[in-house]
Amino acid sequence: MKTPATVDPAPPGDLHPTHVWYTSYGSNTDLARLACYLRGGRPAGAVREQPGCRDPGMPARSLPAELPGALYFATESQVWGGGRAFYDPRASGRVLARAHLVSAAQFSDIAAQEMYRAPGEPLDLAEVLTRGRATLGQGRYETLVHAGRVDGLPLLTFTAPWRMDDVEHTPPSPAYLRCLVSGLLSADAWSPETITAYVAACPGAYGHWPADAVAGVVRDCRAGGPARTRHAG
Repeated sequence: MKTPATVDPAPPGDLHPTHVWYTSYGSNTDLARLACYLRGGRPAGAVREQPGCRDPGMPARSLPAELPGALYFATESQVWGGGRAFYDPRASGRVLARAHLVSAAQFSDIAAQEMYRAPGEPLDLAEVLTRGRATLGQGRYETLVHAGRVDGLPLLTFTAPWRMDDVEHTPPSPAYLRCLVSGLLSADAWSPETITAYVAACPGAYGHWPADAVAGVVRDCRAGGPARTRHAG
């Protein structure tokens, strides 16, 4: 199995990088799901079509990573139904994630689609890289977070502006959970048992997705592979 990437907590040296590690902790841990944001398309189990990035190329590399903080599920996804995954970097714990090496322009376009905005406008990353956090709005994925560096390049992700305990938790849908589990398995860094225990303990999943139910999703993903995805074009 692979060892999760060593994250350097030092601040970035370049405030205008050409490439970044887009660090996903939710459905975009799965490359087939991420491809919908890059190439355009709709993943199996989702109801929303994504327009894609100006540059549709897949990540140059994808690495497993662990972030300090906690994962929780909240709000109601217009794409999947059920709760969305969010990251609280100020909570205690660890978050299993996958870092995708993409251009800064691709990161901007992925973030725009997650915010339900049209891709095409570059993000100014100077604030998040300087302060570690930048709030672009009060919506679900409108807060950028800098989580450190890998190989000298910044790890960037996005989440909600609120804390984990400030919002009602919502269980994720089966399709969303399958996408997340598939992505974590594909990272080849954590055992099925570790993934099962991790997901079942996340607020929103806990009490609604018991360990035996999550283990069933893990078994299905291992047996059938990633869910099929329809791409635009």
